[in-house]
Amino acid sequence: MNFRSSAARRAGRVRDYDEPAGYGTVVSEEGEWFFHCTAIADGSRSITVGAAVDFVLRPGHLGRMEARDVRPA
Repeated sequence: MNFRSSAARRAGRVRDYDEPAGYGTVVSEEGEWFFHCTAIADGSRSITVGAAVDFVLRPGHLGRMEARDVRPA
């Protein structure tokens, strides 16, 4: 996986999302990326599993790259 920060938007799909817990995974050609519900761009706490999305990668609280600014494509 690429652990460098980049402002470039990437395309992917929501692989899974646990709404009660507020987290999920986005998959792209580059890998799998964790995201928290606070990373959903419209401020909602829900997103459809399987939805096409675009996002940016940023370091998370544990130093690993996470999907942020997740938006429907």
